[in-house]
Amino acid sequence: MRLKGKKVVILVENQYQDHEFWVPFYRLKEEGAEITVVGSGSARTYTSKYGYPVEVNKEAREVEVSQYDGVVVPGGYAPDMMRRYPEMVRIVREADQKGKMVAAICHAGWMLASAGILKGRKATGFFAIKDDMVNAGANFVDAEVVRDGNLITSRKPDDLPAFCREMIEVLTR
Repeated sequence: MRLKGKKVVILVENQYQDHEFWVPFYRLKEEGAEITVVGSGSARTYTSKYGYPVEVNKEAREVEVSQYDGVVVPGGYAPDMMRRYPEMVRIVREADQKGKMVAAICHAGWMLASAGILKGRKATGFFAIKDDMVNAGANFVDAEVVRDGNLITSRKPDDLPAFCREMIEVLTR
């Protein structure tokens, strides 16, 4: 229970990648973190790429970032939907500005680009969005997990073990 007392937001929208949401959700919970599932406000329940639903605890507009220790952005096509909502982008931007953990996997690099937090930072993501991340200023690295200060990024579901280990390490400091 290394994360007892830690509070983490996991963002969600339709078409989220199942593993990239549920593995961090349960792994962080297993370590004692309190998880708040946050949606854009377009629905109370969101459906994954494979049809699995998740109900949110809060809408993005209700989130006060200072009350949390970090934010996780799962991939899938959800990040492309998330970044259409300024309140979702605000959460990522403010978390980064406040030095909170920001963890993004796969297509979640789109949210990092929209939040304007990639310039001059090492990061990775799904190969298909490499150009988007580089154009947003990232120093793109092809590795299972890349950490640049409070920013943690990974490429795909196969990277989840390293992604989760890195999140736990950052949250325990």
